[in-house]
Formats: sequence, structure tokens, C-alpha cells
Amino acid sequence: MRNDKNLLKCLLMFFSFSILASAQNKTAKITVKNNLDFARKEVVSIKGKSLFNIVLGKKTADLRIKNEGTAAYVVLQWADNNQDGKLDELLFLADVPAKGKTKYTIVFDKSIPLPESAVTAYSRFVPERTDDYAWENDKVAFRTYGPDAQERVEKKLPEGTLTSGIDLWLKRTDKPIINKWYAENTKSPGYYHIDHGEGYDPYQVGLSRGTGGIGIWEANSLSVSQNFVGYKTITAGPLRTVFELYYAPWTYYEVNETKRISLDIGSNFSKFEILYKSNRPLPNLATGIALHDNKGEVKINKKEGWFRYAEKMDGVFLGEGIVTNPKIVADAFTDVPETKGGSNLLVVTHPKDNKLVYYAGFAWQKSGQVEDAVDWDTLLQKQAKLLANPLKLTIKGN
Repeated sequence: MRNDKNLLKCLLMFFSFSILASAQNKTAKITVKNNLDFARKEVVSIKGKSLFNIVLGKKTADLRIKNEGTAAYVVLQWADNNQDGKLDELLFLADVPAKGKTKYTIVFDKSIPLPESAVTAYSRFVPERTDDYAWENDKVAFRTYGPDAQERVEKKLPEGTLTSGIDLWLKRTDKPIINKWYAENTKSPGYYHIDHGEGYDPYQVGLSRGTGGIGIWEANSLSVSQNFVGYKTITAGPLRTVFELYYAPWTYYEVNETKRISLDIGSNFSKFEILYKSNRPLPNLATGIALHDNKGEVKINKKEGWFRYAEKMDGVFLGEGIVTNPKIVADAFTDVPETKGGSNLLVVTHPKDNKLVYYAGFAWQKSGQVEDAVDWDTLLQKQAKLLANPLKLTIKGN
């Protein structure tokens, strides 16, 4: 009997070792398919069961992904989205032709150098300028404001800002500018309000929603939150930056709001995921775009789910826009109250499951990305198509 037990134990150990060895030798093939009639270069992800099956029994630090068409290895980013110490997602930049496919191979070989990205997505809390939170990629940059900036307004101190709207930084370089501009502003206050060759910040949020702030539309009036009261940086890049902003309960509905914001390299649009709880059912959630002096042009396309404002800022074209699922849109219109600086293009939605998702962004003529409103409309139409037709990943093990 004892010998039988020892034999069974040996067989189980051998069987377990065989499974592990097989897993360690396993690679995988990825096919990324594009159904649209234009080429796409986007950040895609592997997560869940597919990721678990690939990395089981292996060192994630050894993982590499090769584009079979070019034989080049691609930039990777691991993400721990809930910050529990476990990797949830593997990101890489897919390059797929129009109406076509690109094939990739996953290998585990630490001798292959990991490529670095020439451009990056990035975000951070900025205590040196009161308490902004700022984020950027190679196309665009944004910021919004925290409790110290609000307290400065309430106490009538300098450098104060009271708004939950989203500010735009107009950059015309694909290099990072957040750290540089804030550092220079510390030495020379007002530095980033002047274009030194990389862009500048002429955008005024004021009482408006900036580009992508939210509110509740009721009785012909927009109720909004104040500055964020807390934040969490989830990942700073290089392919995607993700962070969360937390807001104190606001309005009669006692809305507890979390903004989860992400930005990928190569995109003009930040993704906003508004997660909320409230003591009473909300009539709606609205997101908006500042109309500034109301001299620009509004375009509303409820059928495709995109909404934009086209204006001149310091004599140069600037296009701002919001893109979302048209099925959740209840209405869209301009709101021009008597209070100066509070005009918005509003998109009123009926979100589901206490979550609202939309994309908000811009393009500036001096960046070389657009020349006019026609170009900006084309980018918005393209973004709407991207959301409706995500790239499709197929993963097969070898």
C-alpha cells in the first residue's frame, strides 16, 4: 500500500511538472482585425482569461509581442487597473490596414530588448501649482482643479480656481510638456499662457464645463459639482494613462461622483467614465463644451453621437468635441444663461447602471492636425466610427 501511495505521488508530481513545462513552452498568435475602410493605429488590450492562459507559469517580464508583417517588436504596457497587486491587462499598439488584419506573435524571451515608445501618454497630480491634475499625450493636454484651488477662491487668495470643468492646453509638439510648463511657470508665473514654440494655455473654463465636464440639467438650469476632493493615479503610461478623480456629494440628489479618465497615445480624445451613486434617481447626466464668447459654430449630430464647437482662439482655429453612444443621448442644445462665462453646448444623456461613458477632446490648427471645421468634423466622424467598430482580437495558443 505504501509503495502504491509513493507511486501515485510521483505520477502526480510528474503530471503537474509536465503541465507546467508545456505551459512554459507555449506561445500565442494574435490576429487584430479592422472592419473599417481606413487604417488604424490604436492601443488594444489582452485581459481576462486570455491573458491568464498566456502568462500561466511564465514570467511576465519576459513577454514580447512581434508584428509578423514587419518582424518588429511592439511597445507594451502592463496595467493593474484595481491596484490589487495583480496584473489585469496587457496593452500594445496595433497597426492594422483598412479592411484588413495584422498578425502578432507572443514569445517569452528576456534576451529580446523591450522597445520604448517615442511618444507617451502621461498624467500626474500637480501640487506645485496649487493642486491641478494634468494629463497629456502626443496630441493634446488637459487639466482640472482640486480642493486647494477652490479654497483659494473662497478665501480670496491668488491662484484660485473654482470649477469642475476641463481645461485644454493647446500643444503643437508631440513631446511631453506638462512637467516643463509647470516648472517654467514656477520660475516665471504665467509662462504657459504664452506660446514659446510648443503651444500655450489660452483656454478659459470659468463657470462653463470646459470640454467634457458634467452636470444635471433640470428646470432649464445646469447644476454642477465643485473641484475634485481626491485623486488616484492608476497608470501613467506610456501607451495609456488612467486616473480617477473624486468629488464631494453635490446637488439635491447627493451625487457621489468618480471620474475615471484615460488617454491613449495618438488620440485627440480623453475617455471619461463617470461612475456615480445618488440618494435619489437622477433625471439625467449632461456633459458639455464651453461656448466662450458665443461667436463660434455649433454642430449637433445625434444620429452618429458627436457634438462639436468650432471657434477662433487668438485668431487660430480650435475645434472641441464630444463623442458618445447615440443610444443614450436624450437631447443636445446650446445653453446661454445670463451669467457671463457659463455658456455651453450641452449633451443630455440617460446613462445606464450608474455609469456614463463619453469621449471629449480637441484639435488646434497650429498643431498641424486640422486646418478648419471640415477637418475637425472628419476627425469626429472617424472617432464615432472607431467607437462603434472596435478592433477585434483573436488569440490562439500554439
